[in-house]
Amino acid sequence: MDRSQTAKGVICAVACLALMMTAGCGSQQRSSQDHRFHLEGKVVSIDKSQQKMVVDGKEIAGFMGAMAMPYPVADPATLDRVSPGDEITADLVTGSGGMRLENVVVIKKSDGKTPPISQLQRANPDSAVPDISLLNQDGKRIDLRRFRGKAVLLTFIYTRCPLPDYCPLLSHNFSEIEKALAKNPQAYGKTHLLSVSFDSKYDTPPVLLKYGRQYAPDKGAQTFAHWDFAAVPATEMSTVAQYFNLFVTQEQGQITHSMSTAIISPDGKLDKWYSGNDWKPADVFADLVSASGEADGAAAGDLRASFNPE
Repeated sequence: MDRSQTAKGVICAVACLALMMTAGCGSQQRSSQDHRFHLEGKVVSIDKSQQKMVVDGKEIAGFMGAMAMPYPVADPATLDRVSPGDEITADLVTGSGGMRLENVVVIKKSDGKTPPISQLQRANPDSAVPDISLLNQDGKRIDLRRFRGKAVLLTFIYTRCPLPDYCPLLSHNFSEIEKALAKNPQAYGKTHLLSVSFDSKYDTPPVLLKYGRQYAPDKGAQTFAHWDFAAVPATEMSTVAQYFNLFVTQEQGQITHSMSTAIISPDGKLDKWYSGNDWKPADVFADLVSASGEADGAAAGDLRASFNPE
C-alpha cells in the first residue's frame, strides 16, 4: 500500500504583503511597471517542483518588514545553487507578474544546522496515530480516538493565512471532497474530515466557527457533523509535528509552516500522507473512500471518474 508521497516542503508565511503574490508569476519578462528591491535573508526551504524558495528576509525599508515568506524564482537553476540555511542577497521584483527573485547570490553557505523540510522524519506509518486532544468550533474537546472505525482526512491550517494558494486552497479542496462524499451515503458514514489549526492562541472556537462556515456546506445544525475545525493545544504541537512531518515556527507574530495532509485508517494508523498543496481533490477522495473500506484499490479509477462535488 502506498502510504506516503515525497515531501516537497511547501511553506506558508504570515505576511500582510503576501497577498501581492496572488497575481501569480506566469510572466518573467521585464516590464516598465516592475519595481526592484534589494533583499537580504536566509533560505528556509526549497521547493523545486513549484520553483519557489522560502526566505526569512530582513526588513526592506519603505516596502516590507522582516518576515519569512515563499518567493518564486525567475531562474529555476537558482534552486540548484542554494541550500536551506544559506544566507543570500537577491533582487526582489514586483509588478504585474507578481513577485519573483532575480540575481540570487549566496553570501554565506549553510552551517548544516538547518535541515530541509524533506529531511524531517515522520513516525512509523504502521504505528498508531497519537491520540491528539483538540478544541473544536463548538468549544468541545475531541480526540482522534473518537473517530476509530472511520477513515479520517486530516490537514493543518491556520485561519489567518493570507495566501490563496495555501491554507485557503486546502480548505477549498476539503469542501469539494465533503460535497462529493455527501453524494455517497455509505462512504459518508464511514469517513470524517478534520481541519486542525496550530494557531490555538488566535484560532479560538468562535474564530474556527466563522472560518468553517466559509467552507463547510450549510446543513443547518448538522453543518459540522462530518467536518470539524479544531485547534491543537500548544502543549501537543511537538508530538503532532513529529508524527505528521509538520514544520511550524512563529516569531514576532509571524507563522511559517509546511503543509501536511493525511488519511488515517479506521484502525487509527496512517494510511496515506501528502505534502504540499498540489494534490488533487479527486485523487484524495478516491484514497479516502478506499481507506474507509467502501472500495478497493482496483476501483480507484472509477472513484476518481465519479468525483463530482457539484
